[in-house]
Parts: sequence; structure tokens; C-alpha cells
Amino acid sequence: MFYSLKSRLIAIFILLFVLSFGALSAVLFNESRSIILSQLESSALEKMEEYGSYVDMVQMGVYDVASLVFNNETTRDWDDRLGEEGLPTGEKILSNLEMSTFLTQATNSYTSVQRVTVYRDDGLWVSGENQFGEDATFLGESWYRDFKGKGERWVAGHVDLVERRFNNDNPVVSMIMPIAEFEPRHASAFMKINVSTDYFLEPLDRIHLGVTGSIHLLGSNGLPMLGQEGFEPTEERTELVRTLKQDSRKQGVIHSDNSSGQREIIVFKKLKRTNWMLVGIVPESDLYAELFDLRQSMIAIATLVLLLSVGLAIWLSHSISKPLSRLVAAMRHVQRGDFAQAELRMPPEVGLRNEVGFATSTFRKMVVQLRQHIKTEFELKLLRQQAEYKALLMQINPHFLFNTLELMSSLAMQKRTDDNVDVIESLGRMMRFSLRMSDDIVSLGDELKYAGDYASILRVRFGDRLHLSIDKMEGLERHTVIKFILQPLIENAVKYGFRHGTEVYVDVRAERAEGHIRLVVEDNGPGIPEETINELRDKTLSARMEDVLVSKSKQIGLGNVLARCGLYYGDLFRFHIGTSELGGASIALLIPIQEELSDVQRDDRG
Repeated sequence: MFYSLKSRLIAIFILLFVLSFGALSAVLFNESRSIILSQLESSALEKMEEYGSYVDMVQMGVYDVASLVFNNETTRDWDDRLGEEGLPTGEKILSNLEMSTFLTQATNSYTSVQRVTVYRDDGLWVSGENQFGEDATFLGESWYRDFKGKGERWVAGHVDLVERRFNNDNPVVSMIMPIAEFEPRHASAFMKINVSTDYFLEPLDRIHLGVTGSIHLLGSNGLPMLGQEGFEPTEERTELVRTLKQDSRKQGVIHSDNSSGQREIIVFKKLKRTNWMLVGIVPESDLYAELFDLRQSMIAIATLVLLLSVGLAIWLSHSISKPLSRLVAAMRHVQRGDFAQAELRMPPEVGLRNEVGFATSTFRKMVVQLRQHIKTEFELKLLRQQAEYKALLMQINPHFLFNTLELMSSLAMQKRTDDNVDVIESLGRMMRFSLRMSDDIVSLGDELKYAGDYASILRVRFGDRLHLSIDKMEGLERHTVIKFILQPLIENAVKYGFRHGTEVYVDVRAERAEGHIRLVVEDNGPGIPEETINELRDKTLSARMEDVLVSKSKQIGLGNVLARCGLYYGDLFRFHIGTSELGGASIALLIPIQEELSDVQRDDRG
């Protein structure tokens, strides 16, 4: 199709447009992505820097409160007195009230701290606003176990039991510090300083990454501190945190693919004081959503422009390319031999008053003349082919009939009347079969009967010196073959066998082999020389029947059979000539299987 003027013109339009627009789009898209990514990195890291300073300030306030409580005499006195055995209940209450008043004052001094509560391992707790009591429930809390067992000082967002006593169910972030000891497991008392998660979330929510991107505050253990959604501790997120911790940079940007195959941009910043980390995650598709929309719009506009250009090219080339295209299509049909379709494909003569019209008219006349010439040549070739086949068929009968009559004369002279009668009956059946000259093909059963009648005549002629067997596979009798293909092979085997020795063994078999009928004739004669085999093969492949008709070769019977099979079956016929197990020649004919009364397609006859 690209040989036509229209196709080439359209292809040039498309190529120029696609190359120019594609290059421009690629440059714009990549540059835009680089600019957006650079702005995201600088803007996000700048905001993370500000938020990190804010977190440091909050943490500093928490540490100041912890230091104040840890170093104050009120705290030490409370811890000492509550640790005394036998301390009266009234003094315990008085000590708890003093401690609660102190905690209230400490809390009010720092706006970031929501509440400070001190605990003892015996279940006692004291908080601000004169709140204290004995409730060992906190001993079963995970934060208490992590503090005692692992020394974890910071607790991620959770609902505090003491806060609930103040009707506050909002989650808090807490820091736990031992009292009078530095090692958590040795301390019998500790303080828990609560900061509302909202105190961290409000400024964090003002930092935006794209439309759906989010920033998470992670603790030193890599888990979210504020209870935000979107950073569940999955295997994928755990691996991401491990990668970020191993990164030697304090802040930066990396690209990663999530489990859904979506590309994500990860912005991170490590905080100094507590090894916390800020991690921002935004899908690349979200970040570049507007850019992708712009690209789709550009593609839509480019498609419309391209269609318009193609339409213009078609309009410009229609008057010339259409008749030429139809003429080329007609030439292709002529090349395949389909002259009827070629005439239908050619442009009409009406309206073609130019060079294209003259070429079309000339080509139409040429097609008509060529079609008539081929038809005449084909009919002559078919008649010649049929005449050659009949001539090959008639070549066999005189030779066989002469030999049989000579045998009958010999039997009459020897007064072997019974043998002569058997020969005459076998000859009669063979002659009736031979006189069916209108039949090119016969059933394999009839061909084998014909060969059997011929074998009967040979047995009478040669007696015990001839050992001839004919075997066939069951179910092959109804398949068809061309006639007179076994008798010449048997005759050759017997003739050359007796020239070679005094006893002749001939085996004839009919069997099925891979979609073919395999006819095999084997003997114990002298075999066939290699040069003779090559000559027979060349003659069969060249299909020059006149060479077989005038051949003076001693293998005229075999050459006749191979030539007729090659003429009739064409490429579907194969043969093999070699050495048999009996020591003589082995001739195998492979003939395509045909059911009785069916005919081989004319196209398969060469």
C-alpha cells in the first residue's frame, strides 16, 4: 500500500507531524516534570524544616517540664514519703495534694503540655487539678510495658486513661521519664507528660503535597506518632522506613513503586533531637495530574490536526491515486492468476481522459488477451498430459501379453493342459481388467487381484524356484490407486532375480503409513545400481514423459510406474529405492490415500 501516491503523501504528513509534535511534547513534558519535581522538593523540604523546628520546640518544652518535675524537691519529698511503710492515710493524701498542685503549676507554665501525671508501680497516680487515685489499670497498658521492658520514652498517639477522667478522649503523644532514677526498670515512680496530637497535626495539615499527598511524623521505631491514616505498618512501609534510615542524607527525595505498581515520590527529613523523621508521600500521577491532563488535551488537539491533514492529503491525491491504486490492485490479481477479479478491480473507462485512463485501457486489453491465451495453453497442456498418460499405460500391456503367450505356447508343447487352463483363466481375468481403459484409477483390492493373477501365471512358469508372497493390511481394499503399478515391479523383480540366481524370493506388501498407502516390492536379486536410481529420480522429478516413452533402459517397467505416479499424483507422490532384507532391491511407493470412487484433484496431477 505504501507504493501508492496517496499512501506516501499521507505517510509523509503523519511522519512530519508526529515527529515534530512528539519531540515538542516530550521536551515540554519532561521539562515540566523536572520543574514541578524541583519545586516540590524545595517547597516540601522548606516546610518540613519549619515543621521540624516546631516539633523541636514542642519537644524542648516537654523536656523542660520533665526536668522541672524531676529536679523539684516536691517531687522527691512525694516519692520518699509515699515509699515509707506505715505512712498514715492522711499524710498520703496531703502529700498527693501538694504534688497535684505542683503539677498544675508546671503544666500551666507550658502551653504545649496538656497534662503531667506521676505514677507509682503500686498503682497510685497523681495528676493536676487535685486529681489522684489508686488504679493499677495502667500497669496493663502497652506503653507501660514498653517503658519498663524496652526503655521506650515516647508513646505514639493514644487515648490516655487519666485524660478520660477529665472527659477528654482525644489522643495524646506522651513522653515518660523515671523519677529519682535514670534507668526505667529500676524506677518505682515515673512521670507521663501528655501533648495533644492536635498540637502536632494542625501545623502539619497546612503542609500540602499535591492533592492527595500526606506527611507523616514517624518515631524512632519507624511507626507513626500521630495516628494518621495512610502509613500502616505493612511490610512495604517497613522496608521504606529501613531504606530511609540507611540513607546517609538528613533530607532528600526518592522514587519508589508501591505494591499496586503506582509510582510514588517520597520526601523525607530526619529530626535531630529524638531521631524522629518526617516522611511525605505523594503519588506521581497525583503530582502530575494537571500535567497529564494538559498532555491529553495536546494529544486530542494534535489528533484533530492530524486528521485534518490526512483529509487534506487524501483530497489532494484522490484524483490521481485512486485510479492508480485500483490499477495496482488489478495487477496483483493478475499476478495471482485471478483475471475475473482483476477486471472488477480496474477503474471504469468513463471519466479517465488522461495518461492514467490510457494505461488502464491498455492493461484491460492485455488482461483479456492474456486470459484467452492461458486458457488455450492450459487446454492444450491437459490434452497432451492425458495423451502421455495413456501412452505410458499402453506401453505395459504388449510386453506383458507377449511373455504370457510365449508361456502358453510352451505349456501346450509340454502338454501341461491343467496348467495351461489356469494360465488362460488368469490371463482372461487380467485382460478384462486391462480393457477397462476408461478407468485411470482402481481400488487397491482390484490392483492386488490383478497382481495375484499375474503371480499365478509366474508360479506356473517357474514352479518351485519362485517364492512370491502378497500381503496387505486390513481396511485398505477400498482405497484407490492408479492401475498397473504392481505388475511391472513384480515382473522386473522376477526377471532380474533369475538372472542373478536359480531361486527367486519376492515379497509384496500393502500397508498404511502416515496418511499414505505404502506399496513395497522386495526381492533377492542383484539390486539396482545407485546411478540407475539417480537417473530414475531425475526423470520422475523432471516429468518429461517423452523421455520415458523412448527410453532404452533395462528398467523400463519401473521407470514407467514412477513416471505415471509422478504425472498423476504430482508432489503428493514419493518413492524410495534401496536394499531389501532379502539382499536384493527394495522399491517402496508412497501414494496419498484416496477413498474408492473419489478422484485426485486436478491440481495435484502435476
